[in-house]
Amino acid sequence: MESTAKITKSFRKEDVERDWWVVDAAGATVGRLASQVASLLRGKHKPWFTPHVDCGDCVIVINAGQVEMKGKRLEQKEYFKHSGYLGSGRFTSFKVMKQNKPEFIIQHAVKGMLPKNRLGRQIVKKLKVYAGAEHPHSSQQPVVFELPYSTR
Repeated sequence: MESTAKITKSFRKEDVERDWWVVDAAGATVGRLASQVASLLRGKHKPWFTPHVDCGDCVIVINAGQVEMKGKRLEQKEYFKHSGYLGSGRFTSFKVMKQNKPEFIIQHAVKGMLPKNRLGRQIVKKLKVYAGAEHPHSSQQPVVFELPYSTR
């Protein structure tokens, strides 16, 4: 009698083929952009997704300085930083962070959507964020990724 059981293939890190994607953040909402980027980094869009293997792609985010937030979050969103010394906690508003370090906004949001373990730390290294429209990764021949909810 023949077995009709389906066998699930578990991919190894040696079997993974990585693609390069370019995501334009101009006019996109931070959270919606970050969830799409995190999904690409993790590899959830691939049919052979394996949770314990880094099977995702490399993502380049351009125009990080033109990212948006809706409603009251524009005034209420704050980023917290602490050096470890007593009383040294600092809050920075979204508006100030957008002017000074727009790359950090997207890196922080995407990192929060990845696993909190050594796999997540490995995955976040494949994220490249740039405030302007230029990036130095043209030799990798990245493909443009269209956001499904874009306001443009």
